[in-house]
Amino acid sequence: MASALIKHTSDASFEADVLQSDKPVLLDFWAEWCGPCRSIAPALDELAAAYEGKLQIVKMNIDENTATPARFGIRGIPTLMVFKNGQLAATKVGAMTKAQMAALVDQHV
Repeated sequence: MASALIKHTSDASFEADVLQSDKPVLLDFWAEWCGPCRSIAPALDELAAAYEGKLQIVKMNIDENTATPARFGIRGIPTLMVFKNGQLAATKVGAMTKAQMAALVDQHV
């Protein structure tokens, strides 16, 4: 079950949801048909709860939104990006374990 703590963004709301966030953002570019994307979803839900108040986790479906993935040159999914103060701070492509995602986030929170 998807966490209520995870925000879903679109090309239209990306600026407000990610770049203007008052907290660091872990952005997940994903698609419905992507097996590795689905496999990391439970870990993202757990991270959303663990980092509540310190980090915003945001997901963007690349099939429904094409401008933002193109802007960031997304070629493979899942792609996880960390944004801090509206700036891209880190990028990782491919499925990761919860521990690997936490380590990525911990560098920027």
